[in-house]
Amino acid sequence: MKEISAGGVVYRIHEGRLQVQLIQDRYGKITLPKGKMEEGETIPETALREIREETGIVGRITAPLEVIKYQYQLPQVGLVNKEVHYFLVEAVGGKLQPQVEEIRGVEWLEPGDAWRKQKKSGYANNDSVLHKALIELGYEVDPA
Repeated sequence: MKEISAGGVVYRIHEGRLQVQLIQDRYGKITLPKGKMEEGETIPETALREIREETGIVGRITAPLEVIKYQYQLPQVGLVNKEVHYFLVEAVGGKLQPQVEEIRGVEWLEPGDAWRKQKKSGYANNDSVLHKALIELGYEVDPA
C-alpha cells in the first residue's frame, strides 16, 4: 500500500525579519505541518490544506524542497510505503492557531532558533527539509 502526505516549511517576513514556523506535535516533538492526501487533491493542494488546518495559516508554495520516503507496518494492512512531499511555503494570510486535536502548539521563530529547536527536539528526518528551506531563504546553518 502507498500513502502520500504533504506539508511544508512556512515562512514570513515579520517586522523586517525572516521567521519560520515550527509545530509541536501531540507527542511533544518539534515537527513540520503535514498530512495525508485526500481523494481528488493534488500534492501541492494537500500541503496547503494541511498547513491551513494545522496552523491556521494560508500559504503560497514558492519552491519544492524534498520528498522523504519510508516504510512502516500497519497491523490490519501490512507494509505501507509512505511518501511525504515538502514545500517551501510563504505565509500570505490567516491567523496562527494550532489544531488542538492534532498538535500542541505552533510558533514563529527566527531561523537560528528554529534550527536549534529542530536539532534538539525534532524528528531527524526533518533536519534536511528545514536545512534546505533555510538555505533557499538565504540563511546559512551548520548542518551538524
